[in-house]
Amino acid sequence: MQVRVQSERFDAGAELNSFADGRTDIGAVVSFTGVVRDTDQTLQEMQIEHYPGMTQSAISKIAQQAMQRWELADCLVIHRYGALKPGAPIMMVATAAAHRAAAFAAADFLMDYLKSRAPFWKKEITQQGAQWVAAKDEDEDALQRWAAD
Repeated sequence: MQVRVQSERFDAGAELNSFADGRTDIGAVVSFTGVVRDTDQTLQEMQIEHYPGMTQSAISKIAQQAMQRWELADCLVIHRYGALKPGAPIMMVATAAAHRAAAFAAADFLMDYLKSRAPFWKKEITQQGAQWVAAKDEDEDALQRWAAD
């Protein structure tokens, strides 16, 4: 299990290749890469702040839950902080398992929990000014399906 919180850009393809390279004990690798979105062409940058010790610990606990809940061979979580431009990779999740169902479910679980429980604060800087990004009800709703299982 790898958890990295970093300001540096990462290459999702290279990370995925490294994650799966040499593995013969797995039948499935699932990955997701989140990208800074600018749907209305006004975003200049997304500033992501965090408290380093707390963030690393919180994400590690989420990844441990995924490892324990599904039979994963491994998982990788990368999350960036700092000033990110539209189109920049912001986070990546990869899971490896013997079977695809576990790899898909664990990746989905990790993304839902990272979205709502990883302690990051996001500020959008647009041509009109800056504003903090508030938590969304649909992100909280997404967590409910994991509580029911």
